[in-house]
Amino acid sequence: MAALFEGYTLCGIGPAQNSSNSGILGIELGRDIDHVLVTDASRSVTVYKVSDQKPTGSWTVKHGQIITCPAVFNTQSQEYVVVTDDRVVRVWKDDDVYLEKAFKATVSADVLRVLSAADSEAVVLFCCGAVRFLDSLLASPQQPIEDVLAEEEIIRWSTVVKAEHQLVVLFNTEQRGEHWLYAQRFNPNTLVKHRIETEPGLSAPISFSATCRGCNIHLLYLYLNGSLYESVLPLRSSATVAEGVQALPRSLRLNLPLGEEELKSGAAVVLDEAHVAVVGFPHLSAGSCKDYLCIWNTHFQTLQASKEMSGRICSQLWCYSGKLYVPHGKMLSVIPFECQKSSLAATMGKLKQSRSESKSCSRLSSWTAQPQDDITQTPGIKSRMSTRHASVVKSALTVDQLIEHIKTGAVEDVQAKVGEFIHLTTRTDLQLATGRMALELVSRSQTDADFYPQAVFLQLLETRYLCYSVCPDLLTLAMVKKDFHLCQIAFQIFPDIPEAVTCACLKTILSTPDSEIETVNLDTESVIFMKVLTQTQSGLKEEGGQQNGFCPPAIETDVSDAPSTMLQRDPLALVMNCPVGLHKGALLNEVLQTAYSNKPLLPHLKDLTVPQVIVFLQYLLFLYLKYSHDAHKQIPALRTPSFSKIIDWICLLLDAHFTILAVAPEAKRLVSDLHKFVRSQVKLYAELGKIEGSLQVLKKSKQSEDFGMYSIEVIELF
Repeated sequence: MAALFEGYTLCGIGPAQNSSNSGILGIELGRDIDHVLVTDASRSVTVYKVSDQKPTGSWTVKHGQIITCPAVFNTQSQEYVVVTDDRVVRVWKDDDVYLEKAFKATVSADVLRVLSAADSEAVVLFCCGAVRFLDSLLASPQQPIEDVLAEEEIIRWSTVVKAEHQLVVLFNTEQRGEHWLYAQRFNPNTLVKHRIETEPGLSAPISFSATCRGCNIHLLYLYLNGSLYESVLPLRSSATVAEGVQALPRSLRLNLPLGEEELKSGAAVVLDEAHVAVVGFPHLSAGSCKDYLCIWNTHFQTLQASKEMSGRICSQLWCYSGKLYVPHGKMLSVIPFECQKSSLAATMGKLKQSRSESKSCSRLSSWTAQPQDDITQTPGIKSRMSTRHASVVKSALTVDQLIEHIKTGAVEDVQAKVGEFIHLTTRTDLQLATGRMALELVSRSQTDADFYPQAVFLQLLETRYLCYSVCPDLLTLAMVKKDFHLCQIAFQIFPDIPEAVTCACLKTILSTPDSEIETVNLDTESVIFMKVLTQTQSGLKEEGGQQNGFCPPAIETDVSDAPSTMLQRDPLALVMNCPVGLHKGALLNEVLQTAYSNKPLLPHLKDLTVPQVIVFLQYLLFLYLKYSHDAHKQIPALRTPSFSKIIDWICLLLDAHFTILAVAPEAKRLVSDLHKFVRSQVKLYAELGKIEGSLQVLKKSKQSEDFGMYSIEVIELF
């Protein structure tokens, strides 16, 4: 089985260069699995932290220059590499601000791609088919580059595969209707040319995907007629160029549906040995609509999961670390997925059964994936049992019937019908229907003041098939109704809440009296976290010590810039008491954990009033102090705001309201306390800087190999 989970928007994309591609030139993995490099089709390279959906760095070439291949991250040198204007190779690091000032070298031939694999040296593939290691090329940029390809032979696709501690560069070429696949190995240095089989009237492959399994490279390639073929290349090959063109046997893995309209593009990427993700081909039950992302099981020729994407899907698809990157419309979405071990019982819809049924159907669970020839030998009665069991779980209501019932039914009836539908509908069908149900429920709730099925909304959220982009008005409705429980669950589940909506929710929470919010039923764990956090006493006052850079005011306060009364006042007394109620604090914690980008968030924060800003800053300062003394680590909780997020929000609020906070009398004490904490942090880092050399010596010092029973070792620090 396979599943597609609710995705989120990573970034917007620019205009497309052609009808089949988006404005993205390529996406590559960054320094770790949580960072990716997005190269647009014109002039910029941006690094995104995927979990935060935030850019961490961006570089742009000058006007008149064009990026001609996707940027990559060289894991060996910890540097970024990109090619501009076909021949200029540029190398830079994270701390380089301007790309123009970074290292660059002009080579003697046009570069097609720079290819990089984890823990391996980057390689450069030229348009003529020659391959060079990046370091050797940069050592002598003007070295002659030989022509490997024949005249009019053009490279259409390329990649690098790492297997058994060696790199293999693969690239597909086309020449006068003939299609070839080259495999360049480096140890030993061999280049093997394969002929890709074609059929009369069959166009060139439109998409390739290569993976390594065992001692073979598995290459999947897709045609416009929906045929998905697989070819297997052995890693160990003694073939050389002199031996001529090698045959490339292929086997048909999947026939995709075509629909009524003529297809012009599509893409497929391998997820594991049994599953492949496809875009650009119509959904089985969606008519001619091609804007779907689908996961197919190639062993059993079945559709496992699908997701409709808003806007036109481009024929581009990337997969890194359990996430699919899909350009569609004017955005790039990240779609997490999960693939389980393929089995016939799971593929045919076998679900969890009750204890009374499990014994009679236990034989189905042992049906592991078999070759297609073996499946036909399975007794027909077992297949009929699986089909009959799958049909039992079908809901009595169709989606359209349920939508009509939502339009007129009472709240209790709607809740019962929706609950039954969710319980009896298969995962794929439920994924498609959840958004429609939510939209209809929200629409009626907005027009009918007496209709607000909170329990139904919570049921739909629990399916995890809803996100903000599917039903944008749900959060707005919850705020209007002051349904903070629904807001909290939505904040926990929705990964794509816009910054404007986040600030609107924040303003609603801050403007609502604590007495009103305290009556709301919230997530128990979040309230317990706040209760224990407010009761946890800091050990700082008793010990008189220093933690995380904070010292008592007698040490940190400068007499020249603070009144005498400030010297006698302990700033801990201002922030040891939580400035908001427990329930309001729990809701504010959810806001702090919402994904955001600084630039879009900043203007919306300016909509907060001065009292709201002061209360929020006081609460952030309270969290800051508690976190500084590790109070949060003493409380077991699954969801808590991170220390870095608290600092980020404090900085954003100060940036958005700097002028007002500087002149508002009621903010003077708060700003003064913030100043003390910042100064204490600066002093701590200054002290750490003084002993940095000593710490480096300790790190590099070699311990004695033979200690015996007892020893004294003297380390001299200079």
